[in-house]
Amino acid sequence: MVSKKDRFEVFKRDKFQCQYCGRCPPQVVLELEHINPKCKGGKDVIENYLTACFDCNRGKGKNLLTTLPKSVEVNLSELKEKRLQLHEYNLFLEQEEQAENEALAYLTSIFEKHFKGRTFNDTFKTGLKRFTRRLPLSKVQEALELAINHFPQDGERCIRYFCGICWHWIKLPESKDW
Repeated sequence: MVSKKDRFEVFKRDKFQCQYCGRCPPQVVLELEHINPKCKGGKDVIENYLTACFDCNRGKGKNLLTTLPKSVEVNLSELKEKRLQLHEYNLFLEQEEQAENEALAYLTSIFEKHFKGRTFNDTFKTGLKRFTRRLPLSKVQEALELAINHFPQDGERCIRYFCGICWHWIKLPESKDW
């Protein structure tokens, strides 16, 4: 039994069009068609379904499709490519998050080394991530070191000054060469 969600995923993939005759609702009622019939070992998986109208589905019966309609081949190829791209994109996001966390840990260690017993709170860490997304890490580090040198005894003022430097650099024209 196919879930409604999977049924509509196949219909969307096939653009709500019979893959044999090309007709669409409301002219026809669409059904799912097994590419490889269950009686011949076909599985109940999205890749083994295509969209067919009632008439075309009944016309095929239990016969094997020796060749897929061209649109199904293209759609399956696109679906595989989308899955691959999504997988690669998720890997990219994981790597970006890891690099961001490493940068955050590095900057935090600089601050904590100078201001013993103090650390960045979670709200500030969110802002710090914003800086590392918009400025090179070397510039964020430079801003932090400038702020520490300017306010070596006052962690609160150091943080405010640091933020001011970063926002100033972010607002500079794009032509600024780091």
